[in-house]
Amino acid sequence: MIPNDFIQTLLSRVDIVDVIERYVPLKKAGANFAACCPFHNEKSPSFTVSPTKQFYHCFGCGAHGTAIGFLIEHAGMTFPEAVEQLAQQVGLAVPRTAPGGEHAGPRKDELSHLSDLLDAAATYYKNQLRATPRAIEYLKQRGLTGEIAARFRLGYAPDGWQNLEAAVTNYADKAMETAGLVITGEGGKRYDRFRDRIMFPITDAQGRIIGFGGRVLDRGEPKYLNSPETPLFVKGRELYGLFQARHAVRDAGQVIVVEGYMDAVALSQQGVEYVVATLGTATTGDHVKKLFRQAERIVFCFDGDAAGQRAAWRALENALPSLTDGKEAAFLFLPEEHDPDSYVREFGRAAFEALLGRAMPLSDYFIQELERRHPPATAEGRAALVTAAKPYFEALAAPVLRMLLKKRLAETVGFSETEIAPLLPAAIHKPLLPPANGAEPARRGGPARGSRAPALQAQAAAGPYLAIIRYLLQRPSLAASFVEAYPGHPSREARALETLLVHLREHGEPTLTTGPLVEALQNTEFAAIYQRTSRLIADMGDTGEDEEAFLDALTQYRVFERKFSQHQELSRLNDDQH
Repeated sequence: MIPNDFIQTLLSRVDIVDVIERYVPLKKAGANFAACCPFHNEKSPSFTVSPTKQFYHCFGCGAHGTAIGFLIEHAGMTFPEAVEQLAQQVGLAVPRTAPGGEHAGPRKDELSHLSDLLDAAATYYKNQLRATPRAIEYLKQRGLTGEIAARFRLGYAPDGWQNLEAAVTNYADKAMETAGLVITGEGGKRYDRFRDRIMFPITDAQGRIIGFGGRVLDRGEPKYLNSPETPLFVKGRELYGLFQARHAVRDAGQVIVVEGYMDAVALSQQGVEYVVATLGTATTGDHVKKLFRQAERIVFCFDGDAAGQRAAWRALENALPSLTDGKEAAFLFLPEEHDPDSYVREFGRAAFEALLGRAMPLSDYFIQELERRHPPATAEGRAALVTAAKPYFEALAAPVLRMLLKKRLAETVGFSETEIAPLLPAAIHKPLLPPANGAEPARRGGPARGSRAPALQAQAAAGPYLAIIRYLLQRPSLAASFVEAYPGHPSREARALETLLVHLREHGEPTLTTGPLVEALQNTEFAAIYQRTSRLIADMGDTGEDEEAFLDALTQYRVFERKFSQHQELSRLNDDQH
């Protein structure tokens, strides 16, 4: 675990312009630097780097962050790797502590060792494929060529218990088990995890092997076997084939998500190279975020059976919080007798891409599926449909699409937009699935019982607090102007302001800038509020006008808080009288 104080120190010494310029040619644009965005295709520069805020932001796709975030998203590094690289550039040693606070020691050598073992295994599997006619014939029957097999580094794990002993210097190395290559059974006996399977190496964004998927040739269960999660491999974050597809995805402006390794390889074989596959798990929010960095459109391509429908709905649920206006998600359901592999081999690339162009937009699929689950033929059905839609409107991050979907939903149940508006909650972009422990965050304070100021509470959930947060993120030194005690309003925005103020009073430095400050707040409950607010200041200058605007916002905030306190007092008096 890398101490948070070190991260702030590191970001204060690194120049984000130097970091990004190693990957993207930047041009001076006033006080900032600009370029065509490296995260999506565009002809006019909308990617801005601020040397004063140490922050980058794209006004086209919404990508934004610090130097660390850029290396993670663009160079495909892990968080520790990005920190390590930046620390080396400025001559700092990276300290690490275990969660309890004790020194944990560097893990770079351990991760490098795991990577070497996986690469050695991939080389062994590749050589075994060349020497196994049965495996070669199987791939030929599936329509794959030697060229596509080489591109994806396909291999073969021979039948037998300890074949990898010939691939590594120490088969008994504990790291072989950590890497997911071997299993220790009863009595401590070790054996290869993958046997008699076509091997699909899984790579990270930099092309390094982090795991494997193995498919049986003609017998045995399970049909597909994947590496377990390891220090290098987390299924919910990685996508098969993304490294190979990255250029095609950006050229096409879209990416196809399929369920199987063979589907991804078969489509690529036919020239549909902008395709990735999930790794034996449902599409996650991390998958969607990663893909929207690369493309404007995601098409989820699933089988038309019940399992495919369940996978599609789960993908919709996890896409909503990352969907912004200008981005598009769509769903393509193939005939039940086909998967992407069989369809493209039978009908070819042109037919498949024609289907792709007619994929169902997320908005259509959303309404259609809600109608299927809650037929609006009766008043009860319409009520159930609106109730079922509520959490999805909370999760949806795109304001224009949200408004259009609200209109579609009103038409479906026979309401006017005015009638349905109070029935649907405001957008808060929360995940549809509850936290692992099922607990809601505790709210401190709260309005008095019987409060008669709902409109005032709604106002409190946004304007005055977000304005202060925005200026403090832009100019942390302005926190000195905020001298009175925090009054404790219950809204999330108010509590986010309190958290920010506490952080600035405990850790603030005169040289602290936007990028390091937002990075330091990532582990708080209100990280999403700080991230969204930081996007608004990406193009703001650092002039005295900012301080004047802040003081004006501070005045409005104090007026608001006085009114809120008066309403609370009146509510308490009324409650006492009744």
